[in-house]
Amino acid sequence: MQLDIQSLSHQYHSGKTAKLAINALSLNIKPGILGLLGPNGAGKSSLMRILATIIKPTAGKILWQGQDIVKSPQVLRNELGYLPQYFGVYDQLSAIEFLHYIASLKGLTQSKAHQVIAELINKLNLTHVANMPLKGYSGGMKQRIGIAQALLNDPKLLIIDEPTVGLDPHERANFRQLLTELAGERCIIFSTHIVADVESIANHIAIMNAGQLIQSDSPNSLLQKMTNKCWQLTTDFNELKHIQHEFIVSHSVRKQNNVVLNIVADHCPDARATARPPSLEDAYLYFTSMQQPQAGIARAS
Repeated sequence: MQLDIQSLSHQYHSGKTAKLAINALSLNIKPGILGLLGPNGAGKSSLMRILATIIKPTAGKILWQGQDIVKSPQVLRNELGYLPQYFGVYDQLSAIEFLHYIASLKGLTQSKAHQVIAELINKLNLTHVANMPLKGYSGGMKQRIGIAQALLNDPKLLIIDEPTVGLDPHERANFRQLLTELAGERCIIFSTHIVADVESIANHIAIMNAGQLIQSDSPNSLLQKMTNKCWQLTTDFNELKHIQHEFIVSHSVRKQNNVVLNIVADHCPDARATARPPSLEDAYLYFTSMQQPQAGIARAS
């Protein structure tokens, strides 16, 4: 089971202006969790909408188990679960009523829908609020309903776009644990600009910037690429702005009258600096800073 993206490109047109969202992107996705990282405007949401067969790309192919989903989108739709970045619900409906409505749109029989919904409500810890109107749900509870609707047809490909925006740390941790449990033989694509949301659960990381795929590797391999590029420096606040201008600072902590900086640089930034182990956030900041959007070309997310 795999999703094969080949030389994918997509442009949006606004009057005479062409906005390039995706530029010649190729990526092979296998079972497990793919963390799709990139800053806002990198093209992640455009890619998610294309993979969810909502829009068609300008160029390129997408093969799901060898079949072209651009030409035959229904091939994938039968095995697809999708949670978009902005997921709306009918506030007056209860969770059970809403999920039965979505199940009917997905073509589930009434008896099958009843069985699946009962299982999902239990699995997602929503039993105590299953009959409560959705308008009373917290952000985390609504995200669980979003996952439930995406899982109604037991999808082989699960696409989740920026799912933790607005969630508190506890809800984000619960969401990550849920995705880990769901992975199994599924292909899960988790798109985010928050590195911490994927570093502990993804078995593969893809980094986008300015519409291009700039890195695609395992977390360990990305960390290995950062060998001898991560440093720690304790300095005073008078030097802080200069250092931030010259180098990538991934983290800073105030310590009495000084500040301790985590710096990412190809060479030792200062004689006082010491080497430190890299983090996935270091890698993300390093690779996205190396590739900036070209002047004169508009970008769209």
